[in-house]
Amino acid sequence: MNKLVLFNIDDLNRFLKKRPHESKFGEHIKLISNTTNIYESLTTLDVNYVIFGIPEDIGVFANYGNRGTAKAWEATLKVLLNIQSNVHTKANKVLVLGHLDFSKEMDKINHLDNSDKNIAKARKLTEKIDRHVTELVHTIVSAGKKPIIIGGGHNNAYGNIKGSALAFKKPINVVNFDAHSDFRKEEGRHSGNGFSYAYAEGFLKNYFIFGLHENYTSNLIFKTLDKFKALKYNTFEALTIRKDKKFKAELTRAEKHVAEKPFGVEVDCDAIKYIPSSAITPSGFSVKKARAFVTFFGNQKNAAYLHICEAAPTADTEVIVGKLITYLITDFIRANQSIYENR
Repeated sequence: MNKLVLFNIDDLNRFLKKRPHESKFGEHIKLISNTTNIYESLTTLDVNYVIFGIPEDIGVFANYGNRGTAKAWEATLKVLLNIQSNVHTKANKVLVLGHLDFSKEMDKINHLDNSDKNIAKARKLTEKIDRHVTELVHTIVSAGKKPIIIGGGHNNAYGNIKGSALAFKKPINVVNFDAHSDFRKEEGRHSGNGFSYAYAEGFLKNYFIFGLHENYTSNLIFKTLDKFKALKYNTFEALTIRKDKKFKAELTRAEKHVAEKPFGVEVDCDAIKYIPSSAITPSGFSVKKARAFVTFFGNQKNAAYLHICEAAPTADTEVIVGKLITYLITDFIRANQSIYENR
């Protein structure tokens, strides 16, 4: 846990903007004060959700992508901590744990071009990130809590899956709201192959990609996805352009594929129209559809974690990104908390 930087009261006071006659989300969250025994601290806390950030874009660079995803964590905190705390937002069931600090690793690639040598270096660093993400997710899930992970690149799906699978002592399933499969060949770790690595290593069982973009999925990927029963998908074009498939019916089909056992909920902001991300698109799902997706799967009792990744805010767009991610976080908590309340 040497990469974990706890979110403390000074950090909270730096972000929190109190107002008279209002009660902010950040005023009711839980914090922990030391990293001596994270597992013990988590098991004794009366929370259901553990939020942490992975402010890095090494995995994106390792995939020849546009950097900037390291900035999503702070953009999220600025908004999340200042929404209202009320009967709907459940702040008292949330621990804001902190973030995994990969600043030293980021420094190693900050001035590099994307030559093959430098890409290979970034892929080695991504493997290192994997180990830390795996360890933290494993600890949180083992303690009976649900991680809410704010990326970073989609490379971190691998650590989420592996950490959860090790905690459950069996492979998990995943549903991924994404324009891309991230199921590319095992050529060294990067943001485009977290799921294929997890599948090959036996940590991922059933996988459903929701909203693949036909223009950005190779024939080889389609052939691979069509070859194995454990891999299912639909495309954005089938859902919204040709309308061969219905959104609600496809939610149900994905649910049947993944939700009978512990599963992860992955949301790549590349899939949402005009959201600043590593692969921003003018043709994607609406924010409303993204929120409906997260709500639907958050409402499943076997939902094990939520991962929101690939958002790449700038100074001009950080409020938009922070609001989007905050909506998705609170939608998941609202939907999922009803499971605890109805026990």
